[in-house]
Amino acid sequence: MQANANYPKIVSWEDRHEPGEGLLYDNSHLSSIDSAPCRPESLDISKYAVVTIYALVFLLSLLGNSLVMLVILYSRVSRSVTDVYLLNLAMADLLFALTLPIWAASKVNGWIFGTPLCKLVSLLKEVNFYSGILLLACISVDRYLAIVHATRLLTLKRHLVKFVCLSTWALSLCLSLPILIFRKVIYPPFSSPICYEDMGNSTSKWRMVLRILPQTFGFFLPLLVMLFCYGFTLHEMIKSRMRQRHQAMWVIFVVILIFLLCWLPYHLVLLTDTLMRTHVIVDTCARRNHIDQALQATEILGFLHSCLNPVIYAFISQKFHHRLLKILATHGLISKELLPKNSKPSFVACS
Repeated sequence: MQANANYPKIVSWEDRHEPGEGLLYDNSHLSSIDSAPCRPESLDISKYAVVTIYALVFLLSLLGNSLVMLVILYSRVSRSVTDVYLLNLAMADLLFALTLPIWAASKVNGWIFGTPLCKLVSLLKEVNFYSGILLLACISVDRYLAIVHATRLLTLKRHLVKFVCLSTWALSLCLSLPILIFRKVIYPPFSSPICYEDMGNSTSKWRMVLRILPQTFGFFLPLLVMLFCYGFTLHEMIKSRMRQRHQAMWVIFVVILIFLLCWLPYHLVLLTDTLMRTHVIVDTCARRNHIDQALQATEILGFLHSCLNPVIYAFISQKFHHRLLKILATHGLISKELLPKNSKPSFVACS
């Protein structure tokens, strides 16, 4: 059966699109009659189950990150440097959460929202990830300087933190520019429309460049910075006799850990896919399908991260409880008698 001439060519293994967007392969290289085509196998999970997960993540993220931003913004006078980074982190998660209803709808009906919205929601997804790990790397450097080197130029750091946050957003946007430039609605034959990159000729070569560079500068390098800083910080905290001073640091450790648990599997699978595309790993049909299924599953795990940080604060940080209760009491929503006697404004501030 001949595809319509107006349609783009069938997406091959080298050019297949992101997980969850429908996978098509060009089997024209299988010239032998006895050769069986490598057909894609989707993850064995209902698309309506995925939509339900996205809806729950959207609601939890919307509520949780809004509360986190409210608590931090309310503590304007005594806001710490770490709080400012976490404010930007909550903002990134909130912006991404607003796109989840659109991603959920595309799971059911394909991409029916046009190219401009395709570019916008894809950009927000990428910026959310890169700004997240870069902000966490900034926090790790700040805590490393404060605890290991006892650097206490708080006034200077408060002045610079706005510049650092703006630079982080700018770098995240730069790393996400390929998505903004090349993403568009594509109408593959025998499939629903998809939101995917259209790079013209030499797609495989460009896709490798535009995947390896952001992965290197937007994930693995910040990860190395975090491992270095928190390795020395943890060592300093363990040998210190005044561990109580740094109790709030464990909130940050958990935030880092949850981020890695959610996003590291996806990027390890993506790295494996990159190695297969560059023929470092033998390319087989079974491995293609395994990687595709793993990408779909780990992408869902990555999306889940946008609602988890507020849960961490709610269950671990007493300072967050104190500040939230104070806000509720100030507006008459709860009795002031419920407020704790001694509570500091910053819910993750560390000495």
